[in-house]
Amino acid sequence: MLGPVILAASRSDKMRRFISAAPGTKQVVDRFIAGETVGQVVPVIEDAAGKGLEVTLDVVGEDITTPEQAAAARDAYLELVERLKDLGLGARAEMSVKLSMFGQSLDGGHELALANVRPVVEAAAAIGTTVTLDAEDHTTLDSMFAIHEELRKDFPQTGCVIQAYLFRTEEDARRLADAGSRVRIVKGAYKEPASVAYQGKGEIDKAYVRILKTLMQGEGYPMIGSHDPRLIAIAQELGRKAGRKLDEYEFQMLYGIRSDEHIRLAAEGHRMRVYTAYGTDWYGYFMRRLAEKPANLLFFGRSILTKG
Repeated sequence: MLGPVILAASRSDKMRRFISAAPGTKQVVDRFIAGETVGQVVPVIEDAAGKGLEVTLDVVGEDITTPEQAAAARDAYLELVERLKDLGLGARAEMSVKLSMFGQSLDGGHELALANVRPVVEAAAAIGTTVTLDAEDHTTLDSMFAIHEELRKDFPQTGCVIQAYLFRTEEDARRLADAGSRVRIVKGAYKEPASVAYQGKGEIDKAYVRILKTLMQGEGYPMIGSHDPRLIAIAQELGRKAGRKLDEYEFQMLYGIRSDEHIRLAAEGHRMRVYTAYGTDWYGYFMRRLAEKPANLLFFGRSILTKG
């Protein structure tokens, strides 16, 4: 399987330098990354809003090694909130954050990440939007869920992400499917050992459906992160059986992937949110997109061979 190999490469400085220098890289990166600055991503948000879509914005970058870098990541999100406020786009755009960017892996990282993310969540609430805490590798999740629980005391709309390939997630879903919760379910995009995660696609898909059923039957707000047509159809059927209206759950897909499907679901009356990443530190995010789907890797390979 190529996925684990690509995920390993996402941690390699040598591969980072090689991929960054490859002639066709920019063409492919531009497919998945909306821009490098807030100014460049604003037209993307406006275009999505004009099509009846919503967005969740991710300032990419995970290799944080100092408290100063973590503070800079916080400030990048605060700048984003200010721009959304100025443009009146808060109602159409929320934010997704990785706590690794806020210093979670540093000494005292749990407290540091909470201190850095809280002002972002507070600023988002002030303009009528919210923040979702992205899930990262399994060693970070206890901290992420604890921070999520703490933030929800003052900002109950704060969302979190759960990953279907982890054995623990079915129990996490039962705990999180309460009134007022916002939970995004994804398959998972990190290299995890067989001791904690399903390894086969079939097992992961079955777990995804079981977890989604729990969320749909719960009292919270499910956010279905998937591009898989079969899982999307299953989600629609589970929502119908649970008696949910179309605005009582939403679909989420990545910027640059299955854009026609974004429009189709929105036209059917579903809430459709586009996960939109931007920033200069794109490498880790980009490599996980390649790992998730072989077609993305083939597209990248052709671009290199044709030199963009």
